[in-house]
Amino acid sequence: MIEPVNEKTLPLARNAVKRFAQPSNVEARLFAPIKKIRVAEEVADRIRVLMLDGTFSAGEPLPSERHLAERFGVSRGSIRDALRTLETIGLVETRHGQGTFPLELSVERLVAPLASVMAYRSDLQDELLDVRRMFEPAVARVAALRATEEDMAELQGILEIQRQRLKNSQSAIVEDTAFHAVLARATRNRVVMSIMATLNDLLVESRTQSLMQKGRPARSIDGHEAVVAALRRGDAEGASQAMYNHIDQIADLQLHAEKLPKEKSK
Repeated sequence: MIEPVNEKTLPLARNAVKRFAQPSNVEARLFAPIKKIRVAEEVADRIRVLMLDGTFSAGEPLPSERHLAERFGVSRGSIRDALRTLETIGLVETRHGQGTFPLELSVERLVAPLASVMAYRSDLQDELLDVRRMFEPAVARVAALRATEEDMAELQGILEIQRQRLKNSQSAIVEDTAFHAVLARATRNRVVMSIMATLNDLLVESRTQSLMQKGRPARSIDGHEAVVAALRRGDAEGASQAMYNHIDQIADLQLHAEKLPKEKSK
């Protein structure tokens, strides 16, 4: 049962962790008492933020449940629930007799739980397609202006492998993913490359399913070829439009695939 929320943040005990002694304004906000509604979720979110900003670093145990309960103004049960939530999604681990430790944060560790959820949430997949429509045409536009001969040769090589796999009725998910990664690299922008890598991680499950749809692999190659053709011309707007059309075709195929089971069940 959640205990009543205190009116103000409780002072630390004398043996509290040193880094809590003089909290900054940001820390004071993060450690402010939490309302009863969704207490454990709010605690988990605040601990996650404190991990991201380095207050709780990997390799060092988190403060005890008692200290955390005092600082957040919640029950120890809420703290335990929050830590279980963080452990479930792979952000902390409990070591018997040692405490609870933050794990080293990485894109893979943060993306994997979301990717698993998205496999069963069509609404999130639709929103991810929206993100792709916003982001990837811009990537193609910049790539058309910055791609080198080496980039073009690599993209062409990926297309040739895709065609061969299509001919042999083999999956080309690796090449499909690689095409978008190389395109991002052609922008010579490390942030773009990192964002694309995250998108590719999120798209693994949906690509695996969609590339099994009838006609999807051939349409994928056609879309990629249109983008490469614009890159060869140095046509930034053409590359952007070709990428937008490519993603739009994927969305149409996905929508058609979702409608089929409903129509069959009528």
